[in-house]
Amino acid sequence: MPAQATRRMTEIAILGEFNPDFPPHPATDGAIRHSCEQLRREIRSKWLSTEDIRLDSLEQYAGIWVAPGSPYKSLEKKLGAIRHARENRIPCFGTCGGCQHIIIEYARNVLGYEDAEHAEYDPYASNLFISSLTCSLVGREMVLRFVPGSKVSNIYGAVEARERYYCNFGVNLDVVPLLKQGPMNVVGSDDEGEIRVLELPDHPFFIATLFVPQTSSRPDRPHPLVTAFLKAAIETQDGRRVTTVANSSTREGESHHA
Repeated sequence: MPAQATRRMTEIAILGEFNPDFPPHPATDGAIRHSCEQLRREIRSKWLSTEDIRLDSLEQYAGIWVAPGSPYKSLEKKLGAIRHARENRIPCFGTCGGCQHIIIEYARNVLGYEDAEHAEYDPYASNLFISSLTCSLVGREMVLRFVPGSKVSNIYGAVEARERYYCNFGVNLDVVPLLKQGPMNVVGSDDEGEIRVLELPDHPFFIATLFVPQTSSRPDRPHPLVTAFLKAAIETQDGRRVTTVANSSTREGESHHA
């Protein structure tokens, strides 16, 4: 049977409380459509409220987009989903608030700072990894510089880009040295040198951006990060299909031999 006939639908989960009046949310749906057209592949995306996240149900998704729009209804379920994607090599993309929560999960479960906290939930916590920004970045566009040779730099095909932000929170400058101790790489910063992009190098796709790339995606110019994320999800789905077919063939061979 031709591969096209056995190809399964690629599904991704968008984790967050969807709000049509919050520009990054409808922009997320639009950016996915733009990239699907470029990839010539149908992808089904589903918004999941954080309070409805179940780790066993995440197995059906080939990619997880950690959406902007915090505070989330369930911080713990959100962090659990991020950990699931990180540990099971599921493509994961965190933008704006999603980026901030990827950092919290990483600090708690990789770096070992179990009390790592986000100022939006507990502004007086003793170990804030995400703190309030002195100046809001909502609506601002800024120039970013990427580390040459990083995944993000390769995706852009450049070491510089201009992107838009919608956030009031960012990385606490006091914990930057701690963040740099583990396997996650800081690969993008602004003119002041503040952290704006991080990635796990030995993961199919695990990228966090404080900016919101989806808002600059256009039908004739899909955003390269969104396209790369969806491409990684497609490859994950296709890899699952190949594994399933191979396992099925092995079982049939063993049954015939018996």
